[in-house]
Parts: sequence; structure tokens; C-alpha cells
Amino acid sequence: MRSMNEFGNDLYTGKTSFPFVGRRRLWFIIAAALVIAAALVPLFRPIQFSIEFTGGSQFTVNQVANPDQTAATAAVQSVVPGATTKVTTIGSDALRIQTDQMTNTDTQAVTAALAQKFGVQESDVSSSFIGPSWGQDVTRQSLWGLAIFLALTFVILAIYFRTWKMSVAAIIGLVDVLVITVGVYGLFGFEISPAAVIGFLTILSYSLYDTTVVFDKIRENTREDGEKSGRTFGESVNLAVNQTLIRSINTTVVAALPTGAILFIGALWLGAQTLTDISLSIFVGTIVAAYSTLFVAAPLYSLLRENESDLKSRDARVLAARERARVDA
Repeated sequence: MRSMNEFGNDLYTGKTSFPFVGRRRLWFIIAAALVIAAALVPLFRPIQFSIEFTGGSQFTVNQVANPDQTAATAAVQSVVPGATTKVTTIGSDALRIQTDQMTNTDTQAVTAALAQKFGVQESDVSSSFIGPSWGQDVTRQSLWGLAIFLALTFVILAIYFRTWKMSVAAIIGLVDVLVITVGVYGLFGFEISPAAVIGFLTILSYSLYDTTVVFDKIRENTREDGEKSGRTFGESVNLAVNQTLIRSINTTVVAALPTGAILFIGALWLGAQTLTDISLSIFVGTIVAAYSTLFVAAPLYSLLRENESDLKSRDARVLAARERARVDA
């Protein structure tokens, strides 16, 4: 069995090659299916947004001997029947209860009910209120941040690589990562919070970094192609992706392991919602970003370039020379 070093060397020299470009139609079909499935998730399971986006009231009960979530819900609904509640355990002795927007009178009554239910002082129950206008501001700022990020990405890549087609391929890859990651959130009922949005922007940056490394190798390979090259443009792109494959895998593993550890510690040990939100988005997005760079962005760039007249003519000459050599042999 070949060692990892031997396998990586075979990928770099072209002795072993995975058909990223050659079977791109299959990869595009799979990518499209994933994106469509992710986009359809909200129709069957609406995406949940945190209180920072929707507005509402929040109560935190500290020094709880038995953090029973059902008891917390019952305490709230004993004051406001039918109120929508979301209860989260924080650590081993605290609960966070998020509800619909409440009046000051209801807030005081719920505080007293929670204190009585869990046998704590009312001073151990803190409450806060987030208005709908603040939630709208957070949503607007998040969308502006995403739009500015994508616009700057397009311009910078176009300048760096001196072709808008690399920018288009990279942006489509980024959108693919974002849609699928949000779809995973919706599918498993995870809540999108400001921390999750920060995680989304972080994974877009990671995806952009991974894509740029792969595209830089593609530019190096295709720039060396001349009349004497025995490779078509698509083959040069495929070689570049294979040459960076081991690096992409290693980078993804190195990034996913610590974020996975933070996710486990934050969610199951500390009960820290902010840690859970940001690490979950980064963990899922890192894996999706690696797939998107290899199977979507790079093959798409090859597709966008192959119909250019000069490349099309050179590829035809390469294939004709290859056929003549086969016949002569």
C-alpha cells in the first residue's frame, strides 16, 4: 500500500489523477441537487432565528438545583398561556428562557413565577428585552456585510488573477457554501444568531482562501502551457487541483478538528450558546468549503475558459497530435 507521501507525489506528478474536471457534469449535478435541497429546507422546516433578529424577552435563572426545561416552560405559560418559549440549559445550574415580547407587568410576573418554580430569589432571575427595530437593524447590517464581502471578493480576485471568470467561479463557490451551510442549520433545527452570522462570514473567508490557493496553482500550470504542451486546458486545471488536493484535505482537517472540539465543549459541557453557534457554522462550513473549491469552483472555471477561441484551437491541436502519436504507435 502506498504511503500518504507517495500518494501525494503521484497526484503532483499526474501519475494518479482524480477527474475533477473530466467528470464535472456529475459534480455539478450533485452540487445543484445539494443547493436545491438546501433552498427547499425552509419550506418544510422554517429556519429559526435568534431573539436578536426576531425581538422578544429573555430570562436567565441562576443557582438552579434542578434545571428542568419543562418546569421553566410551565412557569412562563402559567403567567402568559400559549406563550412561545425556548429554554436552554446553561452549564449545570442555569437556564435561559426566550419568549415572545412581553409587557413590563408580564415580565415581572414571569420573573416571580420562575423564582418560585425553581426555589431561588427573584434577584437570581434576570430579564432583558430586545425590540423588533433592533432585530431589523441586525438583519440589515448582516445582509450589508455579506453583500460588501462578495462585492470586494469579486473585484479583488478579478484584479489579482486578471480575469473575471475566476471571480465568477469563486463567487459561485462561495454562494454554494453559504446556501448549503444555512440549509444544514434549517434541516437540523439550529438557530441562526449573530454569532452564527460571524461564523458564516468566517467560513466564506476560509473558502476564499482555499479557492485562491487552488486557483493560483491553476494559473501557474496554465501559464506554462504553450504550443509544446501535451495537456489541454482542462487537463492542466485538473492537474492543478490534484496537486493541491492533499493540502486542501490537510487544511480542512486541521481547521475542522479544533472547531469540532470547541463545538463539543461549548454545546455539551459548558452550555455556552455563543460558542456553539459560531463553532457549528465554522465546522460545517469548513467541510462544505473544501468540497465546493474542488468540485465546483475549479471545474466551473475550466468550463468558462475552454470555449475561448485561442484555447479551443490549442486544445484541438493537442488532441490531434495525441491521436497521430497513437496511430503511429
